[in-house]
Amino acid sequence: MIEKVTVKDESETIEIAQNFESEKFPNMIICLDGDLGSGKTVFTKGFAQALGIEETITSPTFNIIKEYPDGEMPLYHMDVYRLDGKVDGLGIEEYYTKGGVVIIEWADTIVDYLPEERLDIKFKVIDENSRLLVFKPHGRKYEELVEAVL
Repeated sequence: MIEKVTVKDESETIEIAQNFESEKFPNMIICLDGDLGSGKTVFTKGFAQALGIEETITSPTFNIIKEYPDGEMPLYHMDVYRLDGKVDGLGIEEYYTKGGVVIIEWADTIVDYLPEERLDIKFKVIDENSRLLVFKPHGRKYEELVEAVL
């Protein structure tokens, strides 16, 4: 099952993220992929706002993992771009069962370390403002999530 949605601007990306947040559950894993500037961090900002996180969300490119414990449930925001697929010793997999939501940018670079059940979202640039979002759920729970939101 693959679903596609075209968004015309950042506000529509944020709205979709907020809709997914409304269906959140502990240990939810969302994997984001797409070119630089395609909307991955915008999605994460929208999700975090809906969680009630007041901190400014930025891409954790140099930190790799940023923890936001102060929302309705913890948010673990990862950017694995700089890892070149080498995650040994970072404990990334430990976050999958901490009871929060994990959002991973550039997840396609660490596919071997991702849980089997997750939601993949691919961001494709159409033009300066528009993006095609391709949703690929892995597992029944994530299929139901996509069905509920889209």
